[in-house]
Amino acid sequence: MQEYSRIIILCVMLIIFFVLISIFLYIFFRKSRTPKSIDEMEGRDFEHFCADLLKNRGFVDVEVTKESGDYGIDILAEKDGVTYAIQCKCYGSPVGVKAIQEAYAGRDYYDRMVGAVLTNQYFTAPAVEAAKKLKILLWDRGYLDSMMQEK
Repeated sequence: MQEYSRIIILCVMLIIFFVLISIFLYIFFRKSRTPKSIDEMEGRDFEHFCADLLKNRGFVDVEVTKESGDYGIDILAEKDGVTYAIQCKCYGSPVGVKAIQEAYAGRDYYDRMVGAVLTNQYFTAPAVEAAKKLKILLWDRGYLDSMMQEK
């Protein structure tokens, strides 16, 4: 009977060991597959990340433009028959007027209906004012977070 108890205890300990190892491996591999925080991304990675978010939100014909000579536009997309020219800014501080000007010029260059700036930050007061006058959509950190939650 005592031998039987030892075998049961050994089996329970082995099961616990394998469960702990499985949990550890799950956590390790899950973290290694998790993308960088958006605030740590390089510009090009951020553009592709944003393009994927837009696709998940029903945008079609989503295209990341070439890296240079893109006339200030990083993503071209369409949703519900409306065409968009989107400038992406992954910054460590608020986004200023220059990004609004780039979206405005790029919208016209690509002959799109709507220009937008998508950022991981917020916008300066002058940028908000310029966007109102130039009719550029501002998609700030709050909007980006809401898109990520819907993912």
